[in-house]
Amino acid sequence: MLRVVAKMVKTAKDGVKLPMRIALLLLVIQLTLFTWAQEATSTSDSESPAAEPAATVSSLDLESPFLQSDLELLVGNVQRPNGFVWHDGSLYTICNGDWTIYKIDDQTGDTITFVFGARDGNMLHIDDTDAGFDIWVPDPEVGALWKVDQRRAAPAAITAELESPWGIARLDSSRFLITDTQINGIIAVGEDGDRTEVQSQLRAPTGIVKQGQYVYVANGGSARRGIEYFSVEADGLYSSIKPLVSGLQNTTNLALGNDGKLYFAYALGTRGVIGRIDPSLCLGAGCSGDDVELVVFSDIPAPLAITLSEDMRLFLHSRYRPEIYWLQLPVEST
Repeated sequence: MLRVVAKMVKTAKDGVKLPMRIALLLLVIQLTLFTWAQEATSTSDSESPAAEPAATVSSLDLESPFLQSDLELLVGNVQRPNGFVWHDGSLYTICNGDWTIYKIDDQTGDTITFVFGARDGNMLHIDDTDAGFDIWVPDPEVGALWKVDQRRAAPAAITAELESPWGIARLDSSRFLITDTQINGIIAVGEDGDRTEVQSQLRAPTGIVKQGQYVYVANGGSARRGIEYFSVEADGLYSSIKPLVSGLQNTTNLALGNDGKLYFAYALGTRGVIGRIDPSLCLGAGCSGDDVELVVFSDIPAPLAITLSEDMRLFLHSRYRPEIYWLQLPVEST
């Protein structure tokens, strides 16, 4: 483009009047700026990630992590609780001791038997439906994906051909992503039981969540590969695995908060701790353990199970220990 300008200036010197020279130069400048603007817009559109779900609350930075003394005991009457999930004012937890899913009031701790028949589960997922809700439980004891609804009928096995399922996240309207520690991979499981391998060569994958196009997965068997991610492309294909947060020991449950942050349980020695990050800041180059904001430094033995309420109450317990604790995370007042 500069050569074009130089040529026009030379032509003007050879006989074009000064006003004409100025007009030609202004025209060239306008064309150049327009071209650059078009190129910048095209580059921006091609490199921008898909929009993420907007955060509904804003959490406040912590001056220091919460300690054991800051935790409130909610209940301690479920014998061997494992995975649990918050939904509409209640916690639903599965007890490995008596193969029962219990419903716990998130304010009073009042506990009732919800349904019997699921043996174990490290993560539970709940979907709202027109009739009420469905609970989905990947059960490593029998290699099944169970479905339970609000009628509290016996769990229905969607499939019983998984190896050792651990975590679960909704992929789309008819499929789930399920981690499997036996095959070190992630399987897409349809509500009709159809199964497709999505990712392999992980390291004992545990917790999994999906945020927009991105899927975050914990590698419980590798501190170096603590949490990784991949994207679900528009054509239905999946990107390769990339690092999200490295340097986390024995990472287990993941949970997305309404503040848009990713919360995760991991270990420091034998202690169960909970950290959080803004995952958008770790996409691409990845983050290290030094970038993690430590939320809870407890005396509870790892591994921990965690879940979050809509108003950012954090619930946690040590796997197979009866005490379930909670705390209110600080958020900006509205």
